[in-house]
Amino acid sequence: MKWLAVPALMLATGAAVATPVSGSPSSSETAAMPGVANPARARQNWILTCQGCHRADATGSPQTTPTMAGFVAQFLQVPGGREYLAQVPGVATAALSDEALAEVLNWSLLRFDPAHVPGDFTPYTPAEVGRLRLKPLRTEAAAVRAGMVARFAPAGKP
Repeated sequence: MKWLAVPALMLATGAAVATPVSGSPSSSETAAMPGVANPARARQNWILTCQGCHRADATGSPQTTPTMAGFVAQFLQVPGGREYLAQVPGVATAALSDEALAEVLNWSLLRFDPAHVPGDFTPYTPAEVGRLRLKPLRTEAAAVRAGMVARFAPAGKP
């Protein structure tokens, strides 16, 4: 029964962390990402701060949390959309520094919706995030979102 001790030993030594599991970073996550100094840190912050509501694959849930997968970067293409992404309640009030939050925003856009990231995308900066999160959206977030989604290109609507 010595094989039973292996998982415990792996956990104790941290070896299990290096073992590939479902949801592990893909090669695209470890490639250069503008505005993301450390993709592993950004992913970890996503897991700890965002994944609980948006799910590991960013599909969200129709009843409570909007999808981000294949969709979120379209906000960058409508007036006010860039600001909106930093002002939604879960983002603006996240317990992350402005630097960490800018990195997570950039990582999320590039990880979950690379097809819609504009070619001239300028990554969020800590200063920009700090300024935007001072004016968080609250109860009006859903209405603001709906208005922006209505302006998306027809192919981009969920």
